[in-house]
Amino acid sequence: MDTSVLKNYLLWVTILMIYPTMIGYKVNEVINFNHTRLLLAASVINFVLVPVLAYILGIVFLLKDPQLFAGLAIASLLPTSNMTIAFTHFARGNIPAAIKLTVISLVLGSIAVPWYLLVMVGSYICIDIFAVLKTVAMVIFLPLVMGFATYSLLLKKYTREEFNKSVKPLLPATTAWGMVYMMFTGISANAQMIVSQPGLLFIAIIVWMVFYFLNYLMAVKIGRWYFCREDALTLVFGTVLRNLAISIGLAATAFGVTAAFMVSLAFLFQGQSAAWFIRINEKYKILPEENPVSTQGKCN
Repeated sequence: MDTSVLKNYLLWVTILMIYPTMIGYKVNEVINFNHTRLLLAASVINFVLVPVLAYILGIVFLLKDPQLFAGLAIASLLPTSNMTIAFTHFARGNIPAAIKLTVISLVLGSIAVPWYLLVMVGSYICIDIFAVLKTVAMVIFLPLVMGFATYSLLLKKYTREEFNKSVKPLLPATTAWGMVYMMFTGISANAQMIVSQPGLLFIAIIVWMVFYFLNYLMAVKIGRWYFCREDALTLVFGTVLRNLAISIGLAATAFGVTAAFMVSLAFLFQGQSAAWFIRINEKYKILPEENPVSTQGKCN
């Protein structure tokens, strides 16, 4: 079936999808200077090592379809989300640091995306940097401002505790339906490619498997060397988990449904891998209670 008409609404669905995730964001979390060493280490991984990893994987495996490369690049440049905070909580990591890292990564990633994309995929896809900047403003900063305004209005009716208990649990549903729309559009628009070129789909899946495996490996190694268990867990979930909601929306609106399709494949691995990591870590003590390598005996 021809579902191309769905592409006409990608921008507005993206804004409505991301808007609920911005309600309750606390920018004042970044004002104090606690957890500096952890935040610096996470930022180096997120904005140096992970983009380099994505660039190498894209050059090696995805040059046959640069749109897939663009999807990988965008996801690699937008780390952390509410999922980071949730899995840090489940694993008993450093939750205040996870909240701060999520806010900082959103701001830094939003600013960095257009310029990194120009370097990473600009040789293979024609990139209008001002168009990408406009798209970033529309799908990230506009929902962010809307989220701040909505949160302020809600706090006039609810206390923070009432908001967290009665309103906040309802917000992810809108985001989830928006992501279903994005994934359906991306898959249906690429249905012929999926059927006619199954090898390309297989390669894309392999790329994500390698991407997440090496990302976990880097984060665990650095966490074991330099941080206590709680901070190391925050480092892992703050660098491995990507903001797929924003990534899929930005990919769809800036590059098209093929790039969004590439991002959608990451959903096959991200949540499941985080849950598996918690179970494996609890069983085999990958990040032990007493860090045998780091000389930093206590958490920040």
